[in-house]
Amino acid sequence: MKKGFTLLELLIVIGIIAILASVVALVLNPAELLRQARDGQRISDFDTLRTAINYHLSTGTSPDTNLGGTGLAYRRSLAAANCPFASSSACTAITTTASTTIDGTGWVNVNFNDVGGGTSPLTILPIDPTNTLTYYYTYAGDDSPNLFELNSRLESTKYRIKMTQDGGNQNGCSTYTEPTCYYEVGTSVTL
Repeated sequence: MKKGFTLLELLIVIGIIAILASVVALVLNPAELLRQARDGQRISDFDTLRTAINYHLSTGTSPDTNLGGTGLAYRRSLAAANCPFASSSACTAITTTASTTIDGTGWVNVNFNDVGGGTSPLTILPIDPTNTLTYYYTYAGDDSPNLFELNSRLESTKYRIKMTQDGGNQNGCSTYTEPTCYYEVGTSVTL
C-alpha cells in the first residue's frame, strides 16, 4: 500500500495557503509600501538639497548672485505643472536634459560649482521619483536676504501629514493633491 496525500487534502492545503497569502497582502499593502519608499526618497532628496544650498550660502564665493537673480526666481522640474509658491503665477519650467545640472541652469537656480574649495556638494540635481503632473519638485530663491524654498508633494498616508506640519503656507490639504498642499523646506517656507 502506497502512502500519500489525497486530492482533497491537497486542495485544502492550497486553499489555506491562498487565504494566508491574501491576508498578508492586505496587511502589508505593497502599493502603500511603494508610496512610502518614494516619499522617503523625496524627503532624503530635500535634506540633501537643503544642506547643499546652505553649504553654498555659507562658503560660496558669491552666493548673493546665484539664488535667483533679481527678486524671486521660481523653477520646477516638470513643464506642465502648477507653481506652488504663493507670490508667483508661473514657474520657469526646466525640461531639457540640463534640468539636473548643478551649474545654475538646472531646476535649482544655484551654481553649486561656485563654492569655496571648488568641490561641489552635488554631482547632479535630484528629480522626483515619478516626476508627473502631480508629483514634482519646485524651487524658489531670493538673493537679497538669501532665502530659498523647495516644494514637493508626498503621496503615502504615513508621510503626507508632513505637508500640513512643515510650517509652510501651502498646507491646505484635504485630498493631499490640491494646489495648496505641498511639503516645504528651506530657509523660508512662505515664499
